[in-house]
Amino acid sequence: MTKTPGRPRLHPGQPGVESREEILAAAASLFAEKGFAGSTTRQIAARARVRQASLYYHFSGKEAILLELLQASVTPTLARAAEYLQAEDARAALYDLARADAAMMLAEPHNIGTMYLSPEIDAPAFAEFRAARGELTRIYGELARRIDPELDEGFAGTCCIQLVEMVIRVRQEGTEYDELADHIARACLRVCGVIGEWSISSR
Repeated sequence: MTKTPGRPRLHPGQPGVESREEILAAAASLFAEKGFAGSTTRQIAARARVRQASLYYHFSGKEAILLELLQASVTPTLARAAEYLQAEDARAALYDLARADAAMMLAEPHNIGTMYLSPEIDAPAFAEFRAARGELTRIYGELARRIDPELDEGFAGTCCIQLVEMVIRVRQEGTEYDELADHIARACLRVCGVIGEWSISSR
């Protein structure tokens, strides 16, 4: 879920851009390999090939690094939320949302989604991310209810976002599927009872 750019960052050519991006990339790879608790700022700095003082110049600590990485995994989709919610055809909107979301998660180089269910995410420092993910779940649910008014919005939204986030497990297992994002988007439509009577190609 091609990847849409994440939250705004420093522009190329500004001081510190390269170091900041290297820190984020190094942290993402370490978090995916060792988990949040198993990664230290010293290890992150070493992998990024920067001094620890440079890391603390850009970030207050590893919680701030992880928060930025997590926010970048949901912000692009939320940025287009109004577009999806204003679409006349809720089926097309749900398909497009789920497909874009899954494609972005597939394109993210370090599978940072592995951190979504980490117990550390329950900490107050990550409330902003939890709220963003909750809003995305709500949008899935609203679109699903527009398709089938009898659906429970909360349940349908949770089903859809869980289908999208199966990308995380697929990547962990190293399994490859052709057109995975498309299959996931179609599965979200099936949650809403869209089977056969609506064709993606006929929109």
